[in-house]
Amino acid sequence: MNQAVVISEVFRLPSPAPSPQALACDGEHLWLGSTETNRIYGIDRAHFTVFEEADAKGGPIGAVCVGDELRLVNSNDDEDNRVIRRFVPGHGVKDSELLHCPNDTGSYLAFDGTFLWLTHAVDKRLLQLDASGKALQTIALELDGRSLAGIAFVGGSLFVSVRNHDNVSGFLIRMTTLEDGSYERLADIPFRAVSLTHDGARFWTSDKTKNELVAFEV
Repeated sequence: MNQAVVISEVFRLPSPAPSPQALACDGEHLWLGSTETNRIYGIDRAHFTVFEEADAKGGPIGAVCVGDELRLVNSNDDEDNRVIRRFVPGHGVKDSELLHCPNDTGSYLAFDGTFLWLTHAVDKRLLQLDASGKALQTIALELDGRSLAGIAFVGGSLFVSVRNHDNVSGFLIRMTTLEDGSYERLADIPFRAVSLTHDGARFWTSDKTKNELVAFEV
């Protein structure tokens, strides 16, 4: 791994909801899921105002934009079984359309234009999913027990945020070879980053400890 630098924060903004968790971007809008309210918030990036709010139908753990829609990883019941739900802006979550995460677990989502990618935080794996939620490919990451804290597909590459053992800092990596899980360490993240998305120009994450959303560059 290359020696990493620290991410360059562009700006921080207060989260419109407590405990910001799931985060996605369709370019013009940010979409935020709160694990305290169990709701999804559509945020106009230009004015940073909430233009839509909806029930997430469970704890929103991860999110990604798929065309004009979202896919949400939800904590679905008291046993914390994880499912992927379809969310349509203006119409909400489609209860009848859900996928069960492999082994009932999963956290964060990315979309490469064809397939969803799901993180398994506990066993440090990336899963490429087909339309039925079946794992087509599984990539194990060597991270010395650290946990996965977000994933995004940008410019043909998968980027993953990783949380350190101290649970208050981490770093960003870019996958270089999906076949064997090789990666390049890009930059340290000096706070507890949760979730990862990209607006076409910069990354976004949440500083859950401070209830803030953070835009940054590498």
